Formats: sequence, C-alpha cells, structure tokens
Amino acid sequence: MNQFGISLYLGTGYEKNKEIIAKAREAKISYAFTSLHIPEESVNNYVQEAEKLLALCKSSSISLIVDIGPRTLEKLGYASFADLKQTSISHLRVDYGFTYQEIMDLSENFNIVFNASTLREQDIRELQRRNADFTRFSACHNFYPKPLTGLSLEKTRSMNDNLRRLGMTTMAFAAGDKELRGPLHMGLPTVETSRGTGVLFSMLQLIKDCHTDICLVGDIDISDEAWRGVKELSEGYVSLKAEIDPEYRFITDEIHHDRPDSSEYVIRSQESRAYASQGKLFPAQSVKPRGRGSISVGNEGYLRYSGELEIARRDLEPEPKVNIVGQIDEGSMQYLDYITDGMGFRLIQK
Repeated sequence: MNQFGISLYLGTGYEKNKEIIAKAREAKISYAFTSLHIPEESVNNYVQEAEKLLALCKSSSISLIVDIGPRTLEKLGYASFADLKQTSISHLRVDYGFTYQEIMDLSENFNIVFNASTLREQDIRELQRRNADFTRFSACHNFYPKPLTGLSLEKTRSMNDNLRRLGMTTMAFAAGDKELRGPLHMGLPTVETSRGTGVLFSMLQLIKDCHTDICLVGDIDISDEAWRGVKELSEGYVSLKAEIDPEYRFITDEIHHDRPDSSEYVIRSQESRAYASQGKLFPAQSVKPRGRGSISVGNEGYLRYSGELEIARRDLEPEPKVNIVGQIDEGSMQYLDYITDGMGFRLIQK
C-alpha cells in the first residue's frame, strides 16, 4: 500500500503548519518532509520554532523525514543525533557530509534516507560490504523549483526500480496547487511534466508510472479538492465524476474495484458481478457508441456476466450485449489508465 506525506517549513509559521497538519491527519497522511538546513529559511528564534514544530508533529502522530547536514545539531542545540530519537523524527535524509560509518551508526536509531539522484554505485557497494540492511534505507528524489529542470517519468521509474531491487523504499514529490513555496512559486515536483497537472494526477503518475512508495507534496498547501483526492487515494480509490442514467444511479452507491488482472480495454468492477444475483434485471437496450469513458452494464445477452459494470479505457466497437448507462466527465478521463490492478473507484453523479 502506498503512503503519502506533506512538506513543512519553519518559514511557513507555527499556526499555518498546525492548520496544514490538521488537514493532513484528516486525509490519513502520516509523513511530513522538512529541511533543517535550507539556506533561505530565515526564522527568528530558530531553535524554539524548530522545537515547536517537532512537538506539534509528535502530538499529531506525524513521522518527520528530515533533510539534515553536518551543522544541523549545532543549529538545533542538540549534543548528538541520538537525542533526536525522542522527537517526531523517524527518517534522516543524509545528502552530504557524513561518512559511511556515521550513516551505519545513525541507521541504528533512524530510517536513513539517501538522495535518490546522488546515491552512487560505489556508495551502494560500500554499504553492502558493511552488511547494511537496505530495508532500513529509503531514497528520496529532489524537488525542482525551477521549470524545465525536473526528471522525466522514465528516468524516475528506472532509478526507483533499481533502488527497490535493493530493498529500499522510494519517495518523490508532487507539486501543490494552492500555496506554492517561494522564492519562485512555480511548484515543487520531482517529475517535470507533472508541474501544474494537479496533485492527484501527479501522485497517480508517481505510483503507477514511476513505482514510488511514498508520495509527498512539495509545496506548502493544496486545495480542498486535492486534500479529498489524497485522502481517497490513501484509502485505495479514486472518485470519477460522471453523467449516469437515472435508472442506473445505484452504481454510485459503493466503491468498486478494478479486477487484479486488469484489462487494457476496460475497467471491470469486481463488485458488480453480484448485481444479477441480487435480483436486478438488465434487459437489452438500443446499441450505442462505446467511446472512451463510456460506462456500461452487461445486459441479459451476456448471460452469467449480466450486470457487470465496465468503463471503457479507449474507443471500442459498439456491443449489443452491454447497455451504455453513462459517461465519465472530461475532467476525470485522465484517471482511467491509472485505475488498475485492483485499485478502487467511486462514480459520482455530476
């Protein structure tokens, strides 16, 4: 099951971070990324503000993934990294300035997160030589504030596949859609083509196209619609807006799941196979075009498959054995190719 996270910045301020964390908990998000050595993070009373943020995350059961550097302890006023174990920090992202032995020592108390873009083959070989437990390691991609500098889907997937083969957890960022972080305010995605495409779609791409385990929002805050989408995705389903014929609107009453053996042509609802056994009748209707996004229910001509709900992923030939009962809204069409392998979906009447 994929997991999800937000990003928190000291410069955002305690009250705003408190508001964001409350929305994150409502969305069943359990991770947050933050950096304790961003150059432009200018905050009065740095130590006090950092302690307040750590305490807020701990009281909210948010596990912090912290980007650290050699001077992090000095800035926070801690004597050792072991002292951080009592805080909400569960993951340390070590980018530079740490020896292999220091990383091994830190891994006894924390999950170690490497920079996925800068982890070298020689680093991996050296950690293997030291019998490192790679299941205790993660790799987090950068986010890219400057347009045209992000990674491609293909490169992100290739890197993630190599890391996962080692047993590591992969992390990447989706851009926000509401309050974008400065100084550029142009989104903080890992994948360049997802800049501005919407939070839910970006996360689906990270999960399905890039094989990412933990998807994080890089920016400060997201829209209410995006929060709902992330909450639903954390529960394993995606909502699809649609126009549905009145007599078939009973199909909106539940969460459906695509079959684990996904078809390239249609999304097939596992739950709908029970409709006929529940006594529902599906007499054949006039044959209609079966374009991409059309919602159909198998009629009596399909015998034991009568009642099965399908959504066309692509334009298909007209089929006398199905009744076309609705159409996915244009804004939801982009999600159809990502509802695969048992993922859930809910139809919402516009």
